Amino acid sequence: MSFASTLYLCPILDLLTASIPEELEPEIRLGLQEALVNAAKHGNHLDPSKTVVVQFSSSKDEYSWVITDEGCGFTPGCPHHGCSCDCPNFPPEEAENGRGLCMLYQIFDQVHWNQQGTQLKLCKQIKQERWFN
Repeated sequence: MSFASTLYLCPILDLLTASIPEELEPEIRLGLQEALVNAAKHGNHLDPSKTVVVQFSSSKDEYSWVITDEGCGFTPGCPHHGCSCDCPNFPPEEAENGRGLCMLYQIFDQVHWNQQGTQLKLCKQIKQERWFN
């Protein structure tokens, strides 16, 4: 799916979380919202002529999303692409920026950027025991 850069994301998030189990939906929705806002706002600078593209896939043990923007790129604050930072210095509530990347690492099991910093892959593992309870 693709959409023009906007912060009006409710219908997009509804589509992206439609097949997510109810107990995971709020957390995943929050993480996806943060990633999409970053792509539209910081990547594409809210330029409506630029698009954000989202690819979603699922398997029996994982959900994954690939989010691509048309921006100039970005270098994550982590020393390695795809690291699993714990973000020990979570920015305070009143900070205008900085919480989003930490949230992504807390919500998703895998967070990976391409080398250009224009594409983000997010993965959430599905705990199999959840289906047998």
